Amino acid sequence: MDMIPLAIPDLRGRESEYLKNCVDDNWVSSAGPYVTEFEERIAERTGRKHAVAMVNGTTALQLALEVAGVRPGDAVIIPDWTFAATANAVIHAGAIPVFVDVTWESWTLDPDLAAAALSNLSDTKIAAIVAVHSLGHPADIDALNEVSTARKIPLIEDAAGAIGSIYKGRPAAGLADLATLSFNGNKLITAGGGGVILTDDQQQAARARHLSSQARVGSRYQHDAIGYNYRMTNVNAAIGLAQVERLDEMIAIKRAIASRYDTALSGRADIHPMPRCEWATINGWLYSVLCGSISDAENLIQHMQDNKIQARSFWESLSAQPPYAAYPKFLSDVSQSLSGRVVSLPCSSNLDADQQTRVLDALSNWQGQQPVRSA
Repeated sequence: MDMIPLAIPDLRGRESEYLKNCVDDNWVSSAGPYVTEFEERIAERTGRKHAVAMVNGTTALQLALEVAGVRPGDAVIIPDWTFAATANAVIHAGAIPVFVDVTWESWTLDPDLAAAALSNLSDTKIAAIVAVHSLGHPADIDALNEVSTARKIPLIEDAAGAIGSIYKGRPAAGLADLATLSFNGNKLITAGGGGVILTDDQQQAARARHLSSQARVGSRYQHDAIGYNYRMTNVNAAIGLAQVERLDEMIAIKRAIASRYDTALSGRADIHPMPRCEWATINGWLYSVLCGSISDAENLIQHMQDNKIQARSFWESLSAQPPYAAYPKFLSDVSQSLSGRVVSLPCSSNLDADQQTRVLDALSNWQGQQPVRSA
């Protein structure tokens, strides 16, 4: 019996054809037609005027912070419960992360605590707020926009895994001043790597494109800023374009998988599906559950492993970890309570019905020792 993987690329489109074109045409570097077409398609899907493709999501967020006006020594509000790349991008930009807790309702940045952080750090220059769409679930952008607008600072969406998700009828990554996406191998669609900066501001897009290409001016080797080698290659863009062409199909499959999990878990006291707010329609990126305790989560993962099913623990509180412990924090214990208790289940868009039945059977044969308490 083969191991059922957690989340793997679904490369059943025109990826091979487009990659062959790259080789045949000798367009394999950061210049090439697929880069431009990929940017155009991503901008269209997110309702944005401009998209600038990057080598990965972390560099996209770092550069988005810089073009938004964040400077070394500034502070940036981010969720305490997020992937380390969010904090790392802030630090790489020379700024100070301010860790703010998430809500039980959405597992995304708490607008009230973000406002409290701004009030309590009035002597600190907070230059931006980064809202992460956790597990593809949109943050409450309208509430966060009120907070950021009141202080006249930009709001940035870290929409790494949220392409195709909807917030109040609007596409994720098309909601705030700037947004970033990731196309890592475990995302809903992948480019093998890669990221994108999204904006409606032509000057911001031009600045991001310029800085990502070593800030070179003209055809001579002259530069007007400290730049980066952050541009996506044509090879990655070729894969990404083939994936975007199948985005609606893969979202439909992911949502069907999520719906089947929801139904199977309904009424259980020892394991709860990830939250869904009425104003959000998730893309189904990485289906995850909340267990009653850390030991239950670890036991569930081992149970799945014994049944040749891959499951994995998800994010943990960043402010509780050594690299980030000295930075400012405004917590309500939600991120700490989630830490170690969230487990991701197999949900690749090429997961077939029989495989998901195996996962559901294994879940039905597992019982947690603690009831789930989420507040």
